[in-house]
This record gives sequence, C-alpha cells and structure tokens, in this order.
Amino acid sequence: MDGIDGVLLDIDGVLVVSWEQIPGAAKTVRWLRDQGIPFRLITNTTTHSRHELAKTLRDAGIDVAGEDVVTAVVMTGSYLRSHHPGAKVFLLSDGDPTDDLPDVDLVEEGADVVVIGGAGTDFSYERLNRAFGMLMDGAALVGMHRNMYWRTKDGLQLDGGAFIVGLEEATGRKAAICGKPSPTFFHEAVEMMGTPIERTAMVGDDIVNDVFGAQAAGLVGIMVRTGKFMPTDLERASGKPDHVIDSIADLPRSLRSS
Repeated sequence: MDGIDGVLLDIDGVLVVSWEQIPGAAKTVRWLRDQGIPFRLITNTTTHSRHELAKTLRDAGIDVAGEDVVTAVVMTGSYLRSHHPGAKVFLLSDGDPTDDLPDVDLVEEGADVVVIGGAGTDFSYERLNRAFGMLMDGAALVGMHRNMYWRTKDGLQLDGGAFIVGLEEATGRKAAICGKPSPTFFHEAVEMMGTPIERTAMVGDDIVNDVFGAQAAGLVGIMVRTGKFMPTDLERASGKPDHVIDSIADLPRSLRSS
C-alpha cells in the first residue's frame, strides 16, 4: 500500500455488523487519527442521519463525529437540489432519512422523482407498484445506492438495489445513483480530505460498490474479509482489489509496512 495519504472507510461490514463493533475497528480509527492520516466514513446506510450514525458508532466504542461521516442520503439531497430543484419526490426507504434531505418536497402521489433508498418493511407490493406507476407517468428514478444485499446478525438480507433493477427493467428507465458506486460520491468525499485521488484508499466489504467503484473513480481499492464478503466474491469477480486484508484491524500494519 505504498503512498496512501488518506482513507475512506465503509461502515457496515467494515467497522460494525448490526451496529456491533468488528474487533479492532475502534483501535484502527484511533490510530488513523493519531497518525494524522485523513479519513472519512462513507456509507450507503440510509437508516440514520450522519449525526445519528456517529452517535451509534460512539455507543459501539468507535470515536467519530458527524462531520467524519458522508452518507448516500446527504449526496441524494445534494443531487435533488441541483438536478431537480423544487421537484415533488416520492421516497421509498428504510428508516427516516428526512433529516439529511432538507428542503426536499416529499409527496405520496404525483411525484416528479421517485427515490429508492435502503430496503425495509415498507417495500410492500402496494408501495413498489405506486412507484412503478409514477415512473410510467414520467417521473425520474433516483437511487440512493445500488447495494443488492447486506449482512446483519441474522445473515444476508435483500437491499434496495435489487428493487431498483426491477423498476429499471419494468419501466425502461435508468436510475441515477447518488451513493456508492457513483464516482461523484467518492470524489466529493476525497475532496473533503484534500488528498490526491490516486493516493487515497477505499476500504470496503462490497467488491462491486466499494472496491470496484472506488477503482473506477481512481482510488486504491482495499477489500476486507468481513461483513458481506464471501470467498466467491474474489473467484467470480471481473477484476481484483488492489489489496485484500482479513479485517479493519489489519489496516494499520498494512499501511506501516508500505
């Protein structure tokens, strides 16, 4: 890992699983801070605002602030304000992401934009079919992210990306993606740190959205064997990570040896 000046860290599957700390996560974050290595936590999680996420991580023993966190919800709000100002938005997502969507006009009918976030129990046939109807009436399709699934303490669970693919196929519309693997998401997070893109690493458990997405944006892609990682990810992948480590606990040693 020669010449890494800054680090982007995924949260779910890298630092925590079901909001329980992965061993070594707190120590690694503390080490990055002590070494003066800039970092940001970038996540497609849509259940919490960035300040709620920071508090939840602190409760798990990981010392971070809201300013350290960049979420797909924040990026979605920015995208809507710049590309669809004043639009009526139908939102289908888990949790309540409205704190990070200021000035977005949320409606249940007659939307100009359909936004799909993380999957949850609200993803009923009725609401998905309502989204389908609005898209067929001309609404634009926006995805907070394109994650197909994630890991919880109960195992792998389906995520919003699977429903985005279904809506794309059914309507012939292509979703604009605001979170990972959007290059804009990576670039804006790197800009916050002020490090060169090619000297910034992304650490993730999702080989497509985290690792390949980061590589396509010009970053170094580091895969961890925790979270949703499965050995078949490496065997079936169309490319390969720049580096593979067992867990976030191994990152300081890998950076020191570079």
